[in-house]
Amino acid sequence: MADEFILNAAGEEALRQELKELRTTGRADIAEKIKEAKSFGDLSENSEYDEAKSDQGKLEARIAEIEYMLAHVKIVDESSLTNDVVHVGSKVVVYDEEFDENLEYQIVGFAQADPLEGRISDDSPVGKALLGHKEGDVVEVEAPGGISSYKIVSISR
Repeated sequence: MADEFILNAAGEEALRQELKELRTTGRADIAEKIKEAKSFGDLSENSEYDEAKSDQGKLEARIAEIEYMLAHVKIVDESSLTNDVVHVGSKVVVYDEEFDENLEYQIVGFAQADPLEGRISDDSPVGKALLGHKEGDVVEVEAPGGISSYKIVSISR
C-alpha cells in the first residue's frame, strides 16, 4: 500500500463513517449470518457457513484497509489551494482534441477516486499528466489506449 493517502476533509470523514458502519452494523450482520449458518448443521458441507466466513474475511480486510489509510492520511487544505496550477483538489475542465469535447475532472487521492463521478486519482495517467500544468497548457497523456491530448480550459476549486 501507499505510504500516504491524500484526502480532503470530506473524504476522511466518509472513510471514518464507513469504518464505524463496518465495525458495528457490518460485524453484527456477519455474526448473525454465521450463527444462522451454524444452525443448519454439518459445517463441512455447509455452503452458507463457508459464504458467511468468506464475507467475514472480506469485511475484516476492508476494516484493516481503512484503518491503515486513516493512519497514513494526508488532508489537503482546500482553502489554501490556488487556481494557478492543477494540484490535488483542483477541478479541471479540459478539451479533448480527439473527441472534440470538454471533460470535467476533480483530481483527488486514489482513495477518493470515482471516475464515473468525474473524480480521478492523482496517480492515474490523466491525473498525473495534468498535475502542475496551467490553464491553456496542452498535455499529452499516455494511456493503455494510446496517446491523448488535452488542453486545460479552466482550473477551479
